[in-house]
Amino acid sequence: MKAEGKVVVIGAGLMGTGIAHGFAVSGSDVLLVDTNEAQRGKAVAQIARLIDDGVARGKIEAGVAEAAKGRITVSAAIDEQAGDAALLVETATEELGIKQQILQKAAAILPADALLATNTSALSISELAAAIDTPARVIGMHFFNPVPKMKLVEIIKGLETSDEALVTAIAWVGRMGKDHIVVNEAPGFTTSRMSAMMGNEAMYMLAEGVASAEDIDKALRMAFNHPMGPLELGDLTGWDTRLRVLHYLHGVMGEKFRPCPLIIKMVKAGRHGRKVGRGVYDYDESGTRIPGSGLRIN
Repeated sequence: MKAEGKVVVIGAGLMGTGIAHGFAVSGSDVLLVDTNEAQRGKAVAQIARLIDDGVARGKIEAGVAEAAKGRITVSAAIDEQAGDAALLVETATEELGIKQQILQKAAAILPADALLATNTSALSISELAAAIDTPARVIGMHFFNPVPKMKLVEIIKGLETSDEALVTAIAWVGRMGKDHIVVNEAPGFTTSRMSAMMGNEAMYMLAEGVASAEDIDKALRMAFNHPMGPLELGDLTGWDTRLRVLHYLHGVMGEKFRPCPLIIKMVKAGRHGRKVGRGVYDYDESGTRIPGSGLRIN
């Protein structure tokens, strides 16, 4: 395995776009795969904006920026363009079957020594890896949103993950200028487990009328110096994603992770968060919160 060469990123959503940007800026050719043509175009435009913003802030040199933009290629499927890739990072929806299918396809097309990584925030790396004949090369690389700003990557070892795969994953993360922690696989890893519980409890507090959404978030920001409150973070992550994680954790770890009924109600109502313009708070087309708007409990 090697920590250089082409990177295949599966999924051109918020996470996939940020991950593709990070690899391109750090010098890797990137194949960004998504079945949705409009989403692919949107992702390329967003990556260009992120790069231009880096230039404007003095973080990226102009020459480096133009080279990075030229390293992005898009595709509707994992195809022959991925045949020489050294790394795959999948960012598909948090559903075991979908992720297993992606890994199976990747294992058949990418070189036998390519590292296969999943950006899952909670699912079992061991169970995902069991879908292919070479589970030793499967590892978790959990990035955080927004990827260009967040410095940590959670690297998760499955039961069969090899030492070589771990060393290679750490090297890839280092190439991107990020730091890491190593986690022996456990439900929710470290960050998702803590974040899910905090966000779930914050929603119980909101539903019970303990305090307003604004004050619950303000409490975490000002009392504990968190950059975002738990309800703001849930809007950013997506309550549909948060609910899937909670369902999984509830199933494997018990009652302390039972999803708050208000989260279930919100997801059914389509209030998934910032990505759709409505969550606990409402947002305009640029993703900026609209003052005085949002979810009304009473």
